[in-house]
Order: sequence, then C-alpha cells, then structure tokens
Amino acid sequence: MAINYQQCGALALAAGLATGLLAMLPSLAQQANFEAFTLSGSTPTASVSGFTNGISALSSIAGRDRNGTICAGFADTAPDHIMVLQQDFATLTLQVNSGGNDTSLLVQGSDGTVRCGGDTDRRNPDARVQDQNWPAGTYSVWVGSHQQGQRYNYSLSATP
Repeated sequence: MAINYQQCGALALAAGLATGLLAMLPSLAQQANFEAFTLSGSTPTASVSGFTNGISALSSIAGRDRNGTICAGFADTAPDHIMVLQQDFATLTLQVNSGGNDTSLLVQGSDGTVRCGGDTDRRNPDARVQDQNWPAGTYSVWVGSHQQGQRYNYSLSATP
C-alpha cells in the first residue's frame, strides 16, 4: 500500500488546527465551580454562593473590561458561576458579599464582552459590577480575591 504524504501532511495540519482552536474556545465551554443561575422576567433576581481560592490572575482572562477598568485579583481558571439571561436587561448589578473581604469580580459574555468590578467603596471592599445594556445570553462569572490563594466564603446576588 502506497503512503500518500500529501494526505498525511493535510491530516496532521488539520489535527494541529483543531487542537489550537479547541484551546482557544471561550471559557463558557468550561464547567463552573459552583451553581449556575438564570434571570428572566419572572425571576429577575438570583443569589448563589461559593468561595474564592484562586491562584490565576484575572488579568490573564481579561486585562481590561469594556469601560477600561483593570481586571484585578486572583481566581480559578474555570468560572465560578454561569449566569444565563433569558432576556435583555437595561441595568444589572452583581454584588459579592463575603463579609467585607477584599474581593474582585469578572463577568464575560458569550460575545466576549468583559465587565470587571472591585471594591464597592472604602468601607466595603466586596466587589460589585453595576452596568447597563446586558443582552440576553450566557455569561461566565469569576469571583476572586485581591490576594493570591486567599479563601473567602461569599454569596453573589444579581439584581436588575
């Protein structure tokens, strides 16, 4: 049986491209570390919980968000939660409550749009993302801490 080197080369190239494309798939294909949640007209608010324990810089997921805010902090490489918006939301607030620990927050839409949040104010170092124009879709949510490897229990609420 004759070996067709052109076909072998084409197959190797295709396999290499497929491997590279799989590595570039968005984090939305990953499973979340904790509970997913859905917001709709009948369920416009949600609350989930988890804990921070990250060693990866959020800046490796996204350096800056759509408003130019630096995505600071440390989280797991996999998202902590998956948020599904079944309709567009004019405004939406995601608020971390860890009892006042220094947390961070990164939200990435399926379209690649990133929103980052840090301290809500000097008295409360828990993170918040408050923004407008949230299109229906699936979002990956990372809750992190500003110190690498720091573990904080938290609840995350989403409200319009």
